[in-house]
Amino acid sequence: MAARAGERKLQILQTIAEMLQDPRGEKITTALLARKLDVSEAALYRHFASKAQMYEGLIEFIETGLFSVINKINAEEQSGVRQAELIVALLLGFAQKNRGLTRVLIGDALVHEDDRLQARINQLLDRVEASLKQALRIAATSHELPQGEDAAAAANLCLSFVVGRWQSFVRSGFVREPMAQWSQQWPMLLAGCLSRPA
Repeated sequence: MAARAGERKLQILQTIAEMLQDPRGEKITTALLARKLDVSEAALYRHFASKAQMYEGLIEFIETGLFSVINKINAEEQSGVRQAELIVALLLGFAQKNRGLTRVLIGDALVHEDDRLQARINQLLDRVEASLKQALRIAATSHELPQGEDAAAAANLCLSFVVGRWQSFVRSGFVREPMAQWSQQWPMLLAGCLSRPA
């Protein structure tokens, strides 16, 4: 019974993620979700206490997925510059493969939902930025970047680039893919991280 309950929870979350892929970005209600799953709204609430809890489940899925790969990158890659490159590529690729979840990452799907959900996304992005900062600090201490380079500013630049690509992807109705032109843009982004004010 517990396994089936777990399967139903996963099915609910997958259905929300699929519904979020609609480029029109319509608000997802529990009534609409229940209709899509062919169950009653009461059946949804047997698995989640609220719609906010459903979104929390999606955020946990995103967080687990991203940080399991980020931790692997950190453990296996010695170069700080390469770590930063792989983390940024991961963030872009994750969005490209998970269109509906990109709307959660940019907060688009969380408008008019519980404020704590946006706070959770902000915490997730802060953790990603901290991972980028750590990678860029490693790059500076191993002389891949100039000594005294501002790792915090460079990490923020990288994350701002990612969030901008996510926004562009969602606003274009999922046409402008986050990974488009990545091979040309990473050297530009890295050069931006290295440039010093006059």
